[in-house]
Amino acid sequence: MKRTAFGVAVVVGTYALAAASPSAVPMGKVDKSCTLGGKKLHGKVKVVEHFPDFKVKVVEHFPDLNVQIVEHFPDSCGKWQMVEHFPDFTIKYVDHFPDFEIKKVSHFPGVP
Repeated sequence: MKRTAFGVAVVVGTYALAAASPSAVPMGKVDKSCTLGGKKLHGKVKVVEHFPDFKVKVVEHFPDLNVQIVEHFPDSCGKWQMVEHFPDFTIKYVDHFPDFEIKKVSHFPGVP
């Protein structure tokens, strides 16, 4: 009896911790509020090779996010200003196992 109660407590506790963990947010699904993992997907972006916030794959069809590269005012969903210093988040371009997929567009950025 004690073993069963302990087993149930371990399973329930593990589930509660996983649900409360920020890493429990499923990657690859950009929600309608234009966030992924609690980070907004607009603003100043730096491309890095090591330890990115997000791994991104550029695709032509069925992206998770349409991205417009802008020079100024990256203040709405999908507008990215590429910078070298003081980024809002960092990305690394990959071919396999991305966190989400983007399509570069010149008009109408955001969640398709």
